[in-house]
Amino acid sequence: MFNYFTHPVLLIIIILLINVASGGWKRDEDKSKCPKVKEIKNFDISQFLGSWYIVQYYASSEEALAYKCMRAELSLSEDTAEITMNFTYNFIDDPINEKIVGNITWKIPNYHESPAHWIHAEFPYEGIYNTYVLDTDYKFWGLLLHCAEQNKTPRYLSSFIMSRKKSLGPNFVSYLREKLPRYDINMEYMFPMEQKNCKMSDGDSLMVLPVIAAKKAYAARKHPR
Repeated sequence: MFNYFTHPVLLIIIILLINVASGGWKRDEDKSKCPKVKEIKNFDISQFLGSWYIVQYYASSEEALAYKCMRAELSLSEDTAEITMNFTYNFIDDPINEKIVGNITWKIPNYHESPAHWIHAEFPYEGIYNTYVLDTDYKFWGLLLHCAEQNKTPRYLSSFIMSRKKSLGPNFVSYLREKLPRYDINMEYMFPMEQKNCKMSDGDSLMVLPVIAAKKAYAARKHPR
């Protein structure tokens, strides 16, 4: 009988083949490139528009949460296939608790086939700043993933867990958090976003004009994305 164990080269080849077949041997991921993302299917962008609270926040460049009271208002221009997010937030360490405003507009490159993938050109990122709607039930919660690539540096990742109300049930939060590690999101730094003591009344509509944001003298402190 042929004995594999007396032929070490053949034994090594067999072990390698078993590892490949079982998925045990994988090529190291290129951390400078955005991961392959599986966005939500059959996405109805019209139901996703309107006001959202950001209830959990992650950014690969931040090891501590600097913001609170983050809210977003999404609007759509069907003529140009663009979606705009106007957002407000406060800095946690701001003694006067000033409300900061900003906005970002994405193109939807494949509006009819893939409306859950948005792109935005932004310095210093090369080419595309990608945003994906990973999941949503439209009425209560949503999950966004952002990714951008920079030359010769690790990719930038961020994520929002969003709620139509100021808080979201722990079961929903856990369900959404479980979707993120596959995209190299370090859950240790996925922080709850406080929605208390905000400089905004409950009845306020979040419609922020771009010209107001442009006048804010916060060039040294980047907007969270």
